[in-house]
Order: sequence, then C-alpha cells, then structure tokens
Amino acid sequence: MTALTIKTRKPNWKAGMLILLLSLLALLAAYAFLFLKHDADAVDLTSQLMPMSFDHPFGTDHLGRDVLTRILLGAQLTVGYAFMALLTAVAIGLPIGLIAGYKGGRLERILMRIADAFLAFPDTIVAIVLSGLLGPGIENLLLAIVFVKWVNYARLVRSTVVSERQKEYIAMAKINGLGDGQIIRKHLFPHIIGNVLVLASLDLGKIILLISSLSYIGLGAQPPAPEWGAMLNDARPYFQSMPALMIYPGLAIVTVVLISNVLGDYLRDKFDVKKEVQS
Repeated sequence: MTALTIKTRKPNWKAGMLILLLSLLALLAAYAFLFLKHDADAVDLTSQLMPMSFDHPFGTDHLGRDVLTRILLGAQLTVGYAFMALLTAVAIGLPIGLIAGYKGGRLERILMRIADAFLAFPDTIVAIVLSGLLGPGIENLLLAIVFVKWVNYARLVRSTVVSERQKEYIAMAKINGLGDGQIIRKHLFPHIIGNVLVLASLDLGKIILLISSLSYIGLGAQPPAPEWGAMLNDARPYFQSMPALMIYPGLAIVTVVLISNVLGDYLRDKFDVKKEVQS
C-alpha cells in the first residue's frame, strides 16, 4: 500500500510582509494627524536644533519645528502626491494604449509616434525642463511627471493588446458574436492588468524619488510644506552639526522606495510578467 502524500502550501511571508508594510504606510499617511502633538509649521526659535527627547522623539529643526511631526505629514505629501501622479498617468496611458493596440491602422501609428517623441529624452530630464518652464510648485511638478509617465503605460498596454489580438481565442470570440467592449473586458483586460500593476508598483518608487529630488533643488514642494525632499534641502546647512535632520527624511524615502520595488518584484512573479516591463 502506498502512502497518500498531501502537499501543503507554504505561506508566502514576502506577500504578508508587503501587505502589512503597505497597510501601515497607508494608515500612517491617512491618519497621521491622530498621532501628532505638535503643529508641523509652528516656529519656536527658543527650541532650535534640539536633540531627541520625550517631547520631540526626532528632535527639532533649525526653526524649532518637531521633526517627527513633519516626517509623518511628509508621508501624506510625498507618497500621496506620488500616488496621484501615478493614477493620473495610468488613467491617461491605459485607454490610449488600448485603443491604439486594438484598433490598429493609422490611429495606432499616430498615437505611437506621439509616444515615441516623448521617449526621445530621459524621463528625469524632461520632468526637470518642464518643471523649470512651468515654475516651482508641486502642482507644476505633478503635471510634468504625468506628462512623461503616461507614455510608458500607453506603450505597454498597446504591445500587450497587439500580441493578444492575433490569437485564436480573440477570433473565436468575434465569431461567437462578442462585441469589442466584451472582448476587451473579458479577454484583454485580464492580460493588461498584471503588466500595468507591475509597472505601476515599480514606477511608484521612481516617482517618489523624482518628487523628492526636484523638491530638493527647489522645483517641487515649497517651504514650509513638510515634503521629504524639501526637508532634505532645509537640513543641508546643518548636516555637520545635526545630521539627523537629513537622515530621517532620507530613511523615509529609502524605505518607501524599497517597499515599492519589492512589491514590483513580487507582482512580476505572481503575474508571470516578463522583466522587460521594468525598462
């Protein structure tokens, strides 16, 4: 008699940790005000550059503002702005790529030539130029980021749709009387969503870095907004005397970017997406 072996599915600790970290980050960004004891913009020149204490766990900056308060509110600004720009880019690029890939012909060529024109220069260079032309400000920075990011989603969706529309099951769906909307919703969208989620998770970290870096050089969020990149710029003159002022926002940026990259790797493996999505 042969023994019956039962395969047990091992728990995916990576997925659990990612979900936990992202949930904590989302809750922190959404409800940071519940944990704050200080006003992020309240200036107290008698409490300048104070070290860590019970009242100020991360100390204070050069204007006496509580650093922990500004870090927590910075999660709302930096991560929130990144999500806003990302969702807008997806909302623009996905339908354009879907229409171009499904309809084909002259419309596809026109839309893809427009996308190719955007790809002629690196994203960062275009975002810096546009932010400089539009002027400093987080709204102009977000507009510049969306302007350069929608192209990636349009091209990704278009290439996915082109590869799928040639397959036999699409022809059979048309023979069975399914309309274009039903074919897109039932057959094409499941193939698109995985690729888009992977690219979006990887792009989230890139957008956060872009917002922080451009705010650092004065093209993004303006003082006194507690944005992480702007906080790095404010703390730069005090790096030798109070290095923690740059370490804390820097660690916040690195942590969120690392989480988004690990999430992208996990989603890529889960949806079995080719690594070309990162390019």
